[in-house]
Parts: sequence; structure tokens; C-alpha cells
Amino acid sequence: MGAGRGDASPGGEAALSGLSGSATRHAMYESRKHPPLPRIHFLRRLALHVAGSMGLLLGSLLIGMAGYGYFEDLAWRDAFLNSAMLLGGMGPVDAPRTGGGKVFAGLYALYAGLVFIVAAGLVFVPVLHRLLHKFHWDEAA
Repeated sequence: MGAGRGDASPGGEAALSGLSGSATRHAMYESRKHPPLPRIHFLRRLALHVAGSMGLLLGSLLIGMAGYGYFEDLAWRDAFLNSAMLLGGMGPVDAPRTGGGKVFAGLYALYAGLVFIVAAGLVFVPVLHRLLHKFHWDEAA
């Protein structure tokens, strides 16, 4: 990348989106002044968002399994089941028995509800952006 120039390297984010210029190097999405991404680039963006969402869910699942294993002394399969059910919005299978387990389960349930919303948002944002971008993009601009 040139120091004072507004061009981007071929592997840079601006090159992926088909944009150039210093203002676009830091933008996550193309502005309405620019055409929508080609389909292959959009699918790559969507895949990255899905991968980020899955990473968030996997990390959260591991946190839940560790907490249920530590506080409730559950086997890894039971800890997985409780954590997965909470992350999926269904609720725990095994009621906590210890004081620490009850506090952990309550905090993890609050956390899991937010993670579910964030993970869904990560997947839907590129689709929603593309839909809105197609409605608002003026080819003459």
C-alpha cells in the first residue's frame, strides 16, 4: 500500500469489495455511492460472518461446559447438553444443585441469551445490508 496514495493492495479489503481510496480502506461495507459487491465477494463476506458466529457459539459452548463441569460436577456430555440448550434458547436440562452452580447457571443464561441474538445478527447483517444496498444504490451516482 502506498503511503500517501489512495490505492489499496490487491489483497486488501478495498480490493475485495471493488473499492479504492483512503476512505474505503477502513469501511466494513461499501457505501451506497458504490455498486453492490459481486456475488462471489458477497458470499465470501457471508461465509466470514457465519464463521465468526460459529466461533462465538463454540467459545460460548466451551465456557458453559467448563462452568457446568466445575460448579455442578456434570459429565462433559451433560454439561454440553445444558450449555447447548441454553445457547439455543430452550433452557437447562438439569436443575443446578449447588449455590455456585445456581449463580453460574443464572449468569450463563443471561449471557447465552445475548450471544444467541449477537450470533444471529452476525449472520443476518450482510444479507440485510445487501438487500438495503440494492434498494438504495443509484447507478447514476
